[in-house]
Amino acid sequence: MESINETLKRKINKKSSEKVVLKKVDQRFMKLVKPLELSDAEIAYNLSSFEDTLTELDNCKKCPGLSKCKNHLQGYVYYPQKGGSKVSFNYIPCKHQKKYEEDMQNKDANMELLKARMKDIDVTDKSRVTLIKWLKSFYDNYDITKTNKGLYLHGTFGSGKTFLLAALLNELADKKKVNYEIVYFPELLRILKDNFTLLDSKIRYYSTVEILLIDDIGAEKVSDWGRDEILGTILQSRMNHHLTTFFTSNLNIDELERHLSLSKNSEDIVKARRIIERVKQLTIDMELISINRRK
Repeated sequence: MESINETLKRKINKKSSEKVVLKKVDQRFMKLVKPLELSDAEIAYNLSSFEDTLTELDNCKKCPGLSKCKNHLQGYVYYPQKGGSKVSFNYIPCKHQKKYEEDMQNKDANMELLKARMKDIDVTDKSRVTLIKWLKSFYDNYDITKTNKGLYLHGTFGSGKTFLLAALLNELADKKKVNYEIVYFPELLRILKDNFTLLDSKIRYYSTVEILLIDDIGAEKVSDWGRDEILGTILQSRMNHHLTTFFTSNLNIDELERHLSLSKNSEDIVKARRIIERVKQLTIDMELISINRRK
């Protein structure tokens, strides 16, 4: 004869199985569960957690930002992950939280760049000797009334390319009252895409500022608009007015040309080459291969 506990367990399992069958009709539910490759019993066991995840994902769809987050843990989504044969639920950051963390990291990095001075440059690294000599010569001989070519500085990730150029620019600003701007190129494209009202003023400013450093070119997702309308316009204006322009990149000039030629919709070698010719007109090509100083 079946015990009361066994009867209750059988009824609960039956009810759970019926719920799973009903849930399998829900495409959103199946999109969440299918990649985990779980049995019906495992789905039934975690059913309430899956429902919590779907509720939080619904909150995220309508969420304007962190301050309006309706999830249990602000900025995070309760989400399933499979490790081995078991499924677990963890809090993973949403897009707004990721953006916040990225902004904080960029703020710290920007503070470091603002403080950089030539006296802070590590002169013991032999791989930097040629570059340091060039920076000192540029500083000593800079004259706004003359054409001063910048650098296309490329090389290994984390080798200090941006820091070295920022140190030069800060020194010029302090001692020679030079106006300069450092723009992280992938972020510029994101900002302009999100807010087209800034387009004209931003392009005008970057086209005319005395010295411009375009940081991490080649890290952006290539589009015809970003390459031709934004980058091309800025570089053409700076070239016409003989304005000093610097670039940093993890790509050498040939790799950058290949990168710029491949947009989402087409391969356009001619337009990429046109950008590269402007870069070559504005800069001297230099490579920096060094240790990763970000570790």
